[in-house]
Amino acid sequence: MDTLLPALEVGAPRGEAGLTVLLLHGLGADGHDFEEVAAALSRAAEPRRWRFVLPHAPARKVTINLGMKMPAWYDILDLSQPRAVDWETVEESARSIEALMAREPADRLILAGFSQGAAMALHVGLRHPDRIAGILLMSGYLLTGEDHPCPPKTRDFPIGIFHGSLDPVVPQTAAEQAVEALREHGYAPTLKTYHGLEHSVSDDELRDVFAWLNRVDSAHG
Repeated sequence: MDTLLPALEVGAPRGEAGLTVLLLHGLGADGHDFEEVAAALSRAAEPRRWRFVLPHAPARKVTINLGMKMPAWYDILDLSQPRAVDWETVEESARSIEALMAREPADRLILAGFSQGAAMALHVGLRHPDRIAGILLMSGYLLTGEDHPCPPKTRDFPIGIFHGSLDPVVPQTAAEQAVEALREHGYAPTLKTYHGLEHSVSDDELRDVFAWLNRVDSAHG
């Protein structure tokens, strides 16, 4: 059996949470990147019991960063849109993320992420065999390629996409393209953009993320 990814756990203990958010960090970061955000969201949700799981991606060589080794969910070959990626590393991380997901009740699980982590959350969430509670993207995009099309809708769950209008790393058009592709395949994503925001998360965005999570939680009783 493969070893589970190391991860931080914030909020309610496993088995006691009403909602679990598996939150995937961006390229070159680790689970600590959103630790304070997770703690703040968990406190704001009380008395509802939210749990955040923040895994650390393994270190791997990243082609666009001159082959430097850093925490990464997959290797990015160039910054085209859609991204050119090493699909073998995508699927390797997908299996590791699914192993973490298997420990949580699927119908109470949100798969979320920032940037590369958001792309990974969407990739895994759309293909997960069980109906999860939702997918949340911050500054993310849809991973797609000739042999890796967006899968058609087979189950219904919310997809929330949040993105800065001036993001120089993952442009707003990437979010818009993801929305268009998802709608073409039967999904109903929502997109909220933030004027002047670059490749980061703002206080306004976090308030909207909290509201989105709260709606999903409330919908599940």
